[in-house]
Amino acid sequence: YLFAGPQLNAQLEGWLSQVQSTKRPARAIIAPHAGYTYCGSCAAHAYKQVDPNITRKIFILGPSHHVPLSRCALSSVDIYRTPLYDLRIDQKIYAELWKTGMFERMSLQTDEDEHSIEMHLPYTAKAMESHKDEFTIIPVLVGALSESKEQEFGKLFSKYLADPSNLFVVSSDFCHWGQRFRYSYYDESQGEIYRSIEHLDKMGMSIIEQLDPVSFSNYLKKYHNTICGRHPIGVLLNAINELQKNGMNMSFSFLNYAQSSQCRNWQDSSVSYAAGALMVH
Repeated sequence: YLFAGPQLNAQLEGWLSQVQSTKRPARAIIAPHAGYTYCGSCAAHAYKQVDPNITRKIFILGPSHHVPLSRCALSSVDIYRTPLYDLRIDQKIYAELWKTGMFERMSLQTDEDEHSIEMHLPYTAKAMESHKDEFTIIPVLVGALSESKEQEFGKLFSKYLADPSNLFVVSSDFCHWGQRFRYSYYDESQGEIYRSIEHLDKMGMSIIEQLDPVSFSNYLKKYHNTICGRHPIGVLLNAINELQKNGMNMSFSFLNYAQSSQCRNWQDSSVSYAAGALMVH
């Protein structure tokens, strides 16, 4: 950690300095969780939209990669360490969530193994560094939720999303393509394989921008696109939906799209990344 801090800080600073803040203040962002060498520059497009002057609580919703989970789980620790500085978990909000009976606790092992939340911690710390003692985080591990559960959790989180001092970070990569992911959808009319992947991802991204959870579910059923954060995204879309019913006006825009490499044949593999921001008008 001693060496990682300054180096990581410089990296994050570099990526953020190359990006415009056009959607600030974001109320929610969708950003990738792969290694920073792959997706650090993409994630910067989302984090640049965060306004540290108004943000006081940051909900981080990440998918569970290692443990089967049918609900959502909360961390059992008080502090997450990052090479930049420590982030405090909001025990008051945790108590409110715990009271609903809708959550379980993740073991320390699960917490340490899971990278979908972890990869957002340094970026969160960096985006918030000008107010580093004035905010807390609410990490939530999201299981393989049914559509009705996505709706329930969406309803629950909607009241937090309604508050301008809260920010939601939704952790997701997009298409995982290739034999090692057991996913090889290819629409030849799009040209090279990587173009087909981009077309498939952008179809999904434009459905997310329409803020319609049902269309997003239908898209996933039809194409089975391997979007690992589909459940956290589903929860966010349902929360947005709930607020729209109450007359809140919101829009979501994707700001960047990238692939780890360009697939041209069946032996290749790649992971796609997208960064976007939700604005309340």
